[in-house]
Amino acid sequence: MQNKKRSDFGLGRVGIWTFDLDLQPMSRAQEAVVELEELGFRCVWVPEAVGREPFASCAMLLSATKHLTMATGIASMHARSATTMAAGWKTLSEKFGDRFLLGIGASHQHLAEKVHQSTYEKPYSAMVEYLDAMDNAVYFAAAPATAPRRVLAALGPKMLKLSAQRGLGAHPYFVPVEHTAGAREILGEDALLAPEIAVVFDTNAETARATARQHMLTYNRLPNYANNLLRLGYSQNDIAGSDKMPSDKMVDAIVAWGTLETIVGRIKAHLEAGANHVSVQVLSSKVGVLPNAQWRELATALKSFN
Repeated sequence: MQNKKRSDFGLGRVGIWTFDLDLQPMSRAQEAVVELEELGFRCVWVPEAVGREPFASCAMLLSATKHLTMATGIASMHARSATTMAAGWKTLSEKFGDRFLLGIGASHQHLAEKVHQSTYEKPYSAMVEYLDAMDNAVYFAAAPATAPRRVLAALGPKMLKLSAQRGLGAHPYFVPVEHTAGAREILGEDALLAPEIAVVFDTNAETARATARQHMLTYNRLPNYANNLLRLGYSQNDIAGSDKMPSDKMVDAIVAWGTLETIVGRIKAHLEAGANHVSVQVLSSKVGVLPNAQWRELATALKSFN
């Protein structure tokens, strides 16, 4: 695909995706996002699963910074009603404007049913109905001065198309470069495409892949991600063999590991394949420790993406 410079929607070419902030006291998390802003990152993505409530967390993190955008990657439609989702979205957008980006997703069956006691059926149709309900929700509070912004967690063709029709675009997670290229073709030229990629700052193949596999075991068993990889031509043995482990081929496609130069090369590959913005999740074998050193190292390469 031709390398075309696209709008970054104010997010910068490279942002940070992290669950690690949830594992810190909020005061420490606030210090961390202040440093990320000072390092030159313009967007930080935080998830929703069994950690902090993302609207409350984003409010506190946005309050600690001046220019940084906080994005949810993603807020689950099963965690709150469409009216509550719309109210949270508009509340943060009224205060922080475009510095808040709402990412919404259909999540996964086990989270929907076991964590939120919801029903997980026909996620595409359910998302269409949910977005309709959000857009028609009653809201009598002070309105945002500008239209609030949202993206959808999207992997397959139908959800990708919907993301461009009903929001800025898509935030795919756990995807190789070839998914980014295909997603751009489906989205068209003008929509936001902001994939997440995981990286390991480790040049030892054995230990780097071990760290990557530990991360991937959370996702390769989930049908949404596995089916997406099957569509891209990976085999079931690549995704999860008889030992439930992803193959080296699969590890290397999903997780960039090695030197800063190698990691930067993978980020650029996603940008050249059609991404506007790439959110980078730094993996580490040290659970609960912020990867400050790796964030700082990545920041030294930010100018090369402009």
